[in-house]
Amino acid sequence: MAGPVAVAAVKVGREFDKKFFRGIKDSKQLNEEERKMWFELAREAHTEGILDFSVSLISHTVIDRHGMTKAVMTGIRRNLLKLSVPTKESHIFLDGLLKAPVEYKHQLTVIRGDEKVPIISLAGILAKVARDARMKSLAKKYPQYGFEKHKGYATEDHRKALRKFGPVSVHRMTFIKGLI
Repeated sequence: MAGPVAVAAVKVGREFDKKFFRGIKDSKQLNEEERKMWFELAREAHTEGILDFSVSLISHTVIDRHGMTKAVMTGIRRNLLKLSVPTKESHIFLDGLLKAPVEYKHQLTVIRGDEKVPIISLAGILAKVARDARMKSLAKKYPQYGFEKHKGYATEDHRKALRKFGPVSVHRMTFIKGLI
């Protein structure tokens, strides 16, 4: 109900050792410390030139103006461009119902991909850690909402705070219409 949507992409070369992913899980199956550990492993691997990644935070304003699908597509495009992913020879794996821009010829969308495909799992973890950090930062600006606990999701505590204090600038107005 509040904050940006986070979209992440992970880029590896053909020689990438898939053992790196040993033990990885869907971000929802990991606790906060385990997600942070994977984030740090990805940072180290990036520093060592083993992989590259990008995380884009697409604002609540874009979500309200263009919808979640367009916001996520913006994040996908932004990450692929930032990582200089070639359009014709790359193989792109996406979670759920996501699609990369059509110029990326070899793409595969995997339902529940974050549970089945390790590179999608890592991208999900990176996105979750980045978004959680942003929401903790917003919690300092808006302490009455408890963003550090529920991260902007539609928990009962968040709904109560929203009814009591009303929305602030980071709320997704299209998501909270019936609550205010």
